[in-house]
Amino acid sequence: MSRTLVVAEAALRELLRRRTVLVILLLMPLAFYLSRRGDFLGQSIRFVCLGLAWALSTAALFAGSAARGMEPRLRLSGYGSRHLVLGRLLALWTVGVLLSTPYFLLVLADQRDVRYGAIALIMALTVFVSVPFGLLLSAVLPRELEGTLVLLTVVGLQMVMDPAGSATRALPFWFSRELATYAVDHTDGGYLVRGLTHGLVFAVALTVLVVVAAAVRLRQRRHLRLAT
Repeated sequence: MSRTLVVAEAALRELLRRRTVLVILLLMPLAFYLSRRGDFLGQSIRFVCLGLAWALSTAALFAGSAARGMEPRLRLSGYGSRHLVLGRLLALWTVGVLLSTPYFLLVLADQRDVRYGAIALIMALTVFVSVPFGLLLSAVLPRELEGTLVLLTVVGLQMVMDPAGSATRALPFWFSRELATYAVDHTDGGYLVRGLTHGLVFAVALTVLVVVAAAVRLRQRRHLRLAT
């Protein structure tokens, strides 16, 4: 556990060095929220969650890319892949909770006649899905620009595609639509069950994929070459 916490602390320090980026990421969900505030109550809540998803996935992408140069040295010092992955997940999930809390309080103060518990659930699932999603992109794509473009494509499709269509269920943040509908329109519990199930499945699946991708990458020793 102590090694996991050391990795988590190092990841937090790395993020804090990018202060300008952090400020932009902090304000991005607010822009999403204000763009739909007013006559589009359901969309404003859904969009602030998508803004959080974009911000947290981007932060995780940067954190994962920045750690590539440090990981081999930590491995030589006795750190296992589980320490590196869990430490980074713990740090970024903590950042996600800290980032989403002000926006939950904003909705709590600004919106009326909504199910606040469901909104808290949306934001919690957004945190637990966004972080492994960003880390997975950093694990499978070698450059931050490529990961950012993929992330932009996914979030953009999440916004423009018909959320009622079956194809959108393959996107990682579809649950926000179901839970936002349940929270704002006071629909039946089917929306809650579908949204919760979708979010949990993606959170678990993405986390497992991050662990597997990290284990495979850290076992590779590109600096070694066989003599022929």
